[in-house]
Amino acid sequence: MPNTEPQRSRAVFSTEDFGLMKEAVADYVRKIADDPRSAKFSNLYHRLGRLG
Repeated sequence: MPNTEPQRSRAVFSTEDFGLMKEAVADYVRKIADDPRSAKFSNLYHRLGRLG
């Protein structure tokens, strides 16, 4: 009888990846500080901090 349950999804990013992305976003936020989009990237930085 075939298994009808969906396979468990696997993580795409590791905990270390979140740290690297957070570091990259922080550097980018500093570079575009005068750009209105910097607030969105700053929010992303903080969300990444909660994940990793």
